[in-house]
Amino acid sequence: MQTILTDFYSLESYEKAENGSFTAHILLNKDHDIFKGHFPGNPVTPGVCMMQIVKELSEEFTGQKLFLKSASNVKFMAIINPFETPQLKLQLDVNESEEEVKVKNTTSFGETIALKMSVNYKKLAK
Repeated sequence: MQTILTDFYSLESYEKAENGSFTAHILLNKDHDIFKGHFPGNPVTPGVCMMQIVKELSEEFTGQKLFLKSASNVKFMAIINPFETPQLKLQLDVNESEEEVKVKNTTSFGETIALKMSVNYKKLAK
């Protein structure tokens, strides 16, 4: 899997449902340099990194290179501290058309929902 977030997280496992949705389990690297600056002594996973993870997983699951076209209903609902909750579950409901991929995402740890968002990606030429 190709990622611009080098060594930021690892995809531990995923399942594909019959309806085309995916459930992915990732593990954040609590020792990544990003957490040294965001924020020292109180690490918080940056929202933009979570959005990038959703994009990369969407690319992995569709086999398409994608470009973020729009994002709506982006709601960060809980702080993701990589030392306290490094294991995350991402639910991705993927709808693909000829030119676009629409993804509804819910990211959680335990019973806590941390992120909800809907994104539209444009398919790029391979």
